[in-house]
Amino acid sequence: MKTYIFGHIKPDLDSVVAALSFTEYAKLNGVENPTPVIIDALNPETKFVFEKFSVTPPALISATDILPEDRVILVDHNEADQRLIGLNPEQIIGIYDHHKASLSLSQPIEIVILPLGSSNTVAWYLFKEFNFSINTELAKLMLSAILSDTVGLKSSTTTQTDKDAVANLSTLSGITDIESLTLEIFKAKSNISALSDEQVVLNDYKIFDFSGHKILIGQTETVEQETLLTARKAGILAALQTIKEREGVEYLILAITDILKINTKLLLNGVGETDLVQKAFGGLVVDNILDIGPKMSRKKDIAPLIEKALTL
Repeated sequence: MKTYIFGHIKPDLDSVVAALSFTEYAKLNGVENPTPVIIDALNPETKFVFEKFSVTPPALISATDILPEDRVILVDHNEADQRLIGLNPEQIIGIYDHHKASLSLSQPIEIVILPLGSSNTVAWYLFKEFNFSINTELAKLMLSAILSDTVGLKSSTTTQTDKDAVANLSTLSGITDIESLTLEIFKAKSNISALSDEQVVLNDYKIFDFSGHKILIGQTETVEQETLLTARKAGILAALQTIKEREGVEYLILAITDILKINTKLLLNGVGETDLVQKAFGGLVVDNILDIGPKMSRKKDIAPLIEKALTL
């Protein structure tokens, strides 16, 4: 029997590293045969970090690889729409996350959800609570993941605990130049030149169910915001419509976040989306674009306002 530990579909760096950090945490807590895996391909940023530190990423699996006797621990997500397709929820024995809970399970399980900027900050907090040690290799990955998910500690989701985790992991990893590492991660994250229009939309996305309304919110963090909104705008708008029809969602919104200018603009292709974001954020959509200013976190700044607008 194995205990598979993995993050959400279309995993970001935080999700992939969380599979490793919580595997180590599970080992130290005596969980039987914990095994870190991923359920989708790595994005360019995640590939860069694992190659930079010469670490082999977790293996890719599908639901058919999970045997009936195996168990599952979910990290960096809890919503059913973000889980591995085909996963039997009866096999889930634990969840570690930093997002809002949206759960319906038939049995009690261990759940730790903390309002922190990164799932790896949750892991760091638990390591500290139990006085567990973090090895140098894992510290490098956890540090990178926290910097990525908090946008270099500039996101509105950033807490003092995230800052404490970065300071401690910097010491444990031997990486003292946090600014340089953050810039390297930003460059890897923002390299969208090799991505198709559909990949730009789906590079980092989540599907939410807000009171029966299914909405897909994609987010691209980049330093090439203007390029996406000018030279590539027509292609991305077409991709939005194609993906919306294919995924069967009621709304699709792409947040394009400039990680250096601390600004997000929403790109939309539909009357429904236009009405929704104007209700949620105020302002007027012009040429399919709404500038929402320094709102950078999908979890804290974007999704909650959209949910509120949908349920009012």
